Amino acid sequence: MEIESVESYPIEIPLETPVSFSNRTIHYRDHAITHVRTASGIEGVGYSLCYEAAELVADAVESRLAPVLEGEDPRDTERLWNEMYEGNIQIGRAGLFLRAISSVDIALWDLKAKAAEQPLYKLLGGHADAVPTYASGGYYRDDKGHEGLRNEINRYLDEGHDAVKMKVGRRSLPEEVERVAAVREEIGPDRTLFLDANGVWSSAPEGIRACQAFEPYDPYFMEEPVMIDRVETMAQVNDAIDYPVATGELEGTRHNFANLYDRGAAGILQPDATVCGGITEWLRIAKYASAYDVPIAPHYNWNLHASLVGAVENGMIVEYFYRDMDVKVFDDVVEEPLGPNDEGMIELPDAPGHGVELDEDALQEFRI
Repeated sequence: MEIESVESYPIEIPLETPVSFSNRTIHYRDHAITHVRTASGIEGVGYSLCYEAAELVADAVESRLAPVLEGEDPRDTERLWNEMYEGNIQIGRAGLFLRAISSVDIALWDLKAKAAEQPLYKLLGGHADAVPTYASGGYYRDDKGHEGLRNEINRYLDEGHDAVKMKVGRRSLPEEVERVAAVREEIGPDRTLFLDANGVWSSAPEGIRACQAFEPYDPYFMEEPVMIDRVETMAQVNDAIDYPVATGELEGTRHNFANLYDRGAAGILQPDATVCGGITEWLRIAKYASAYDVPIAPHYNWNLHASLVGAVENGMIVEYFYRDMDVKVFDDVVEEPLGPNDEGMIELPDAPGHGVELDEDALQEFRI
């Protein structure tokens, strides 16, 4: 089997109205889409959310990675990952270049599973046939007050979810405590509440004060209380509160995740396969974490991450966004998006490959 061509290009999907989290407002979502094709006609697809840099990621795939891959056997995922990473290590250890490697590696695994005529999660080990989800939301909009937040959360409960996540950190601490209290009141004492600050607090005292203010409402974890590079600061927050810090959606390779956990900065790790280096590196991170019984709760990309969580013993839960909330909109280009059943579980796809088949007409509509 031989790789004949590698193509990558950006797409941009507009939001109907802007949406905000603690420190940023989003008007659209852009992704780099990567196709790896073989001479025998098998194709693998990969992608990455790019935060206004999809063109740069796609350019990196075609200019730096395609020459490494063409003519190679796509099943050699370990070797090809090392050649892509080590061959560009001076410029590519993290950030957008690692997203480029991620999109390629995901496509290689899709192709590899198709060639083996197996669903990805079965090829990787098949630990579970269905995985739990949480409904992710609680974003900020100009016209959305406490009543709108309560209505949103109740919709998630009606859909069958026992776990929800909300954003915190954009407003004053007393206002945020009121928001968290409102959500806990709606979901009751027995359901799970996750919080996400997107790295908004700038110091350990500030982060600790905020996280401790939320403790009466029994959060299960606090995601990114401070920016991920401030590992010591995050460790101080993690040590000072009575529930764990979760982090990793912006982090790179397994070495970075090992550093986070070894320094006490997190109790739950959240690698994103479209960010950390693809499925190859995601599996390395998960296996490292399993040695310490650390749960893996990946960020976003449920269509892909459901299969990965279902392949490992320490897979905890999958993040899910409802399309009509107009926050994450990638499902607009997916032919048959995965979604939870009325018990909040995603049943894993049984077709060969990772199961994320893209709609060619939609891709052309949103292509930049």
